[in-house]
Amino acid sequence: MTEYHIRDESALYFLTFTVVGWVDIFSRQIYRDLVIDSFDFARKKKGLLLYAYVIMTNHIHLLARAKENYKLSAIIRDFKKFTSKRIFELLDSGESRREWMKTIFLKAGDMNNDNKTIQLWIQDNHPIPVYSEFVINQKINYIHNNPVKAGFVANPEDWLYSSARNYSNMDNMLEIDFVR
Repeated sequence: MTEYHIRDESALYFLTFTVVGWVDIFSRQIYRDLVIDSFDFARKKKGLLLYAYVIMTNHIHLLARAKENYKLSAIIRDFKKFTSKRIFELLDSGESRREWMKTIFLKAGDMNNDNKTIQLWIQDNHPIPVYSEFVINQKINYIHNNPVKAGFVANPEDWLYSSARNYSNMDNMLEIDFVR
């Protein structure tokens, strides 16, 4: 298996954050909103430049880079750590699927030597550096068409938790940084 790493902290990357066991945690609005708020914080306080994103039921795709003097790998680490902690707290406050989700998350954590007990995110973000305008546009289209391909919506901009709405000049959930 090829290992992918962020080698150039200033490069633009296509990234995927996947929930262990492909658990559909983001089928609930409370968890999607947490991700939106966390991206917003990372943009405003942690140096994240977010050019495109989509939150699906069990994974997130994004096109991002770090501002100058910031490290994308550190931003991602902090984002995943914070969202994991908050999601685990929210699971304990009324989530009807809590028991089977925790079973999966505990098993994943137990199988991973880097974790103490529980794991939400697969550790590999599969970062792919993106350099050409053609590939940038290809990745943005891929990100935005994910909900269409999954059969959730007919048009990319119909998915509320996607930057397709930003690119269509529609009301959106999160301010982004447009590719120039």
